Amino acid sequence: MTDFILNAQARTDLGKGASRRLRHAMSIPAVVYGGDKEAQSLTIAAKEIAKLFENEAAYSHVIELNVDGVKQNVIVKAMQRHPAKQFIMHADFIRVVAGQKLTAVVPVHFINEEAPVKKGGEISHVESQIEVSCEAKDLPEFIEVDLGNAEIGTIIHLSDLKAPKGVEFVALAHGDDKAVANVHAPRVAPEAEEGAAE
Repeated sequence: MTDFILNAQARTDLGKGASRRLRHAMSIPAVVYGGDKEAQSLTIAAKEIAKLFENEAAYSHVIELNVDGVKQNVIVKAMQRHPAKQFIMHADFIRVVAGQKLTAVVPVHFINEEAPVKKGGEISHVESQIEVSCEAKDLPEFIEVDLGNAEIGTIIHLSDLKAPKGVEFVALAHGDDKAVANVHAPRVAPEAEEGAAE
């Protein structure tokens, strides 16, 4: 079901001091919860989790979490990084239950960006990721946004995107048709025109 594997150990030493000691020992604290089991505190080698998440796809893929030899399928629910150094400090995983919908955040991939730029437009990426709801088997690696036909002045909303089969955009389901990207005229143009008029 998954190409992403992460090894972890159960953790009984809890609290801020314990978490600090773990990080000094080049490990990070983590929690796995959901399904019909109790939440479980874990320890994961910092090097191993960093290597896994070098691949962007791991954020939106089912991961095989091996806790002391017991395997379970999970997805990333939240990831806390160091504000300056960007290394992972804490991870939350949620168990995947077959047939049960889950929510996950998947990255947005923009394609054909050169088309509106050639027309003199500039592109602003408003969202770099989108929250989706679906079963684990339908979880997309990313959501594609095609800017090939975008004209200057175009705002692309969630409702303009084609959700993969079995996938629902969470914000849209709650009536929030977020802007994902917009194409606008270069910001310096009006000043240049004024200068020419003088």
